[in-house]
Amino acid sequence: MAVGNSLVKAKKNEAKRTMTYEVAGAKVELTPEVVKNYLVSGNKDRVTMQEIVMFMNLCKYSGLNPWMKEAYCIKYGSEPATMVVGKDAFMKRAEKHPAYDGYQAGIIAYDPETETITKRPGSFLLEREEVVGGYAEVWRKDREHSFVSEVSFDEYAGRKKDGSLNAQWAKRPATMIRKVALVQALREAFPATFGGMYSAEETGFVEVEGRESYITTQEGEELIEQQDEIPDMAMYDTQGAEKEPVPQAEPQPENDGKFF
Repeated sequence: MAVGNSLVKAKKNEAKRTMTYEVAGAKVELTPEVVKNYLVSGNKDRVTMQEIVMFMNLCKYSGLNPWMKEAYCIKYGSEPATMVVGKDAFMKRAEKHPAYDGYQAGIIAYDPETETITKRPGSFLLEREEVVGGYAEVWRKDREHSFVSEVSFDEYAGRKKDGSLNAQWAKRPATMIRKVALVQALREAFPATFGGMYSAEETGFVEVEGRESYITTQEGEELIEQQDEIPDMAMYDTQGAEKEPVPQAEPQPENDGKFF
């Protein structure tokens, strides 16, 4: 009876610790232990339970699937964990909103030869030009005016300890600042949808292709690792550890009727 009660209690505790919700018809299951072991980038051993729970709730109530890289929980050193949302997640949510009516986003470039500043859509940049900012304009069907965002390059550009641009901002300055402007315009146009949600580029965390990501810190640019594979939830217990194989009972000698 005691063993049975313990199993029932363990199942109840497991149910309480598991957060289940749906995103685009896909079932998402999260537990604090799985989030810590598989969805925290950086120093996962220092992330607190409060930060993990906040991340889980951000994902659930914002309809984000962290397994699809729509949301990130980043922990570096003793700094508070940073929770950011991927740009694609912003666009998916915007497209689903009935009032969304399109956008335009681009860069603000300075030409030293002509000493002129040009605002143009997209992220095309002449070799002699310098990116000084980004802009975006978002339209809603139920508003008479658009929502415009213009951001300074120097305010958001990720830099190393020596002041030089980090790898991604040096390689793709126009693309990076355009993302920042677009996300900010979407947040202003749809505060109820995007309130409290910030993109990677706004927080110093950089999304890149593949499985490597970078975060800019006071010490410079640090590579942070991400998990390559999505775990099978059935293979892990409520503590986030792999379930041990169930030991097979050893065969017992047959009782010949004698008592000892």
